[in-house]
Amino acid sequence: MKKVRKAVFPVGGLGTRFLPATKSIPKEMLPVASKPLIQYAFEEAREAGIEQFIFVMGRNKNAISNHFDNSYELQNVLSEKEKQLELEMTRGWLPPAGSIVFIRQQNPMGLGHAVYCAKDVVGDEPFAVILADEMLKINGGFLKEMMKTYNKFESNVLALAEVDESLVSNYGIVDAKMERGEGKIFDMIEKPSKESAPSNLSITGRYILQPKIFDFIENCKPGKGGEIQLTDAMKNMLLGGEKFYGKVSECERFDCGSLVGFLEANIAYSLANANLLDEVKRMLKKYN
Repeated sequence: MKKVRKAVFPVGGLGTRFLPATKSIPKEMLPVASKPLIQYAFEEAREAGIEQFIFVMGRNKNAISNHFDNSYELQNVLSEKEKQLELEMTRGWLPPAGSIVFIRQQNPMGLGHAVYCAKDVVGDEPFAVILADEMLKINGGFLKEMMKTYNKFESNVLALAEVDESLVSNYGIVDAKMERGEGKIFDMIEKPSKESAPSNLSITGRYILQPKIFDFIENCKPGKGGEIQLTDAMKNMLLGGEKFYGKVSECERFDCGSLVGFLEANIAYSLANANLLDEVKRMLKKYN
């Protein structure tokens, strides 16, 4: 069994739901309780044992690559002022040299296309995909839990979460047989109607995929808006005989691709911070 050593972070989206903030700042750099979204995703991958971090970026995303680099001017000032805690917050979490790769997605053609851009770097290895704006609040990160399912079945693994039946048309939904939170997937349907949905289990921003997925993305026809959807490629891969398994997340989930979800994540993560808890509670009571 090949170890999952690499993770792909598709960060090429335009973030139009957060304009005007995202006119010059990548959506993935928006902070949740002082830490940017992309750092949460990176730390989750690192906790899961990932060794190489592949960022697929669009134009005007240089703030992301700068965030994963040393800031010598800032670090020198902090060092001179003996602000050790702040100094560690700028560099203490940085990965080893050579473990990060930045790839340009020249056209925003959907999630499937973004993943395909990483093909040559991933090579013939299984790999993870993490969507930074899907936050799953759990100690150690949910990808670490998915690795256990991957090690058990040695196959493709998708993160799943239960959604309200009235909301299934907003998600990719799977037909699956679950036992103790994991099980085999038989079908995937992108945004089905409530009546046609086979379950209320939605695909949730975390994937462990075999490299064969690249062949199916390459042969996947563009859908709405000219985008190549990863779900379509995975469904074709499933129909082609490849096995998929699901791991159900029971932790808190925040859709930080929406303004309301982003605000909720900030509240939840702030309440989890002992240094902020009392002040946040006071503010919430003030505006209740």
